[in-house]
Amino acid sequence: MASWRCVKQCGACCHLDPEERPELAEYLSPEDLALYLSMVGPDGWCIHLDQLNRECTIYDDRPRFCRVLPDVFEEMYGIEPEELDEFAIECCQQQIEAVHGDRSLEMLRFNQAVGVSLLELPPLD
Repeated sequence: MASWRCVKQCGACCHLDPEERPELAEYLSPEDLALYLSMVGPDGWCIHLDQLNRECTIYDDRPRFCRVLPDVFEEMYGIEPEELDEFAIECCQQQIEAVHGDRSLEMLRFNQAVGVSLLELPPLD
């Protein structure tokens, strides 16, 4: 069974462009929404992302909404802890596809890291 984990030097989740995330106000409090919006740079990327190394410069102190934890996902999205892996993996795959492409090195590295078999992936078009 696949287990979610973060893959270093991906950075897909750091693409915060609010135009691509119209549902933000549905799951962020007004305070968190203001913080989120303050983190978006002019290019749509988080201002705390070291884009050269694709690493978060505030990782240990990142906001709650940047953390993939059972209590955070239950509170924000209503996801039960036993559903977290599947939900988080799907979210990451969608974001990686949007940012890097569905056959990108980042997607391949992520799928390998979480234990998604190549047989489980959709066929090439």
